[in-house]
Amino acid sequence: MLLCEKLKQMIIAKNIHKYYESLHVLKGVDLHIKKGEIVSIVGASGAGKTTLLQILGTLDNPAKAPETALEINGDNVLQMNDKNLSKFRNLHLGFIFQFHQLLPEFTALENVCIPAFIAGKEKKETEIEANRLLTYLGLADRSHHKPNELSGGEQQRVAVARALINKPAVIFADEPSGNLDTASAENLHQLFFTLRDEFGQTFVIVTHNEELANMADRKLIMKDGLIM
Repeated sequence: MLLCEKLKQMIIAKNIHKYYESLHVLKGVDLHIKKGEIVSIVGASGAGKTTLLQILGTLDNPAKAPETALEINGDNVLQMNDKNLSKFRNLHLGFIFQFHQLLPEFTALENVCIPAFIAGKEKKETEIEANRLLTYLGLADRSHHKPNELSGGEQQRVAVARALINKPAVIFADEPSGNLDTASAENLHQLFFTLRDEFGQTFVIVTHNEELANMADRKLIMKDGLIM
């Protein structure tokens, strides 16, 4: 790959394999995702979508195989030790899950701040940024509410703000609208594109929602552990 072309790539994955005991889940996936691109990954249950997302997001490791590689924004993440990888993940990657995974004992504002506090950022500036994000997402008057006081759509927007707090280069989303009603899902889908246009993030989205999948810049179909 030419250097100028490589610089445009946010994610370069080569020969990604994954086994769970004797089950061969990923069978040599190759994938390039450009900076600022929104990519959806679709396929039947068991095709390997979530496993691939977890490996791309450094939450899991691929099997060791010849020529296996994973670069994110030019960094070879497979060569990082656990401490450096954890720091890289916290600063450069954001995650949105189907079940928002907010901590129930904390307010919306506190939940959004957690990744920045983990990164050692100053409390006052973090809270200012968290409030800015919550306001941007239409949650200015909900910042001091705990998750059980928020609707499903509001909880998911808090999760989006949490994913954005450290200004990550890539946001990984796993069935982000799978637990939302139709209106909330449509609002969340449109939000991803607004965020990409405003902040320039790259999005990798695993989804069964055909509308969201078809909105993406590129839709990848997985079948039997491979991208077709």
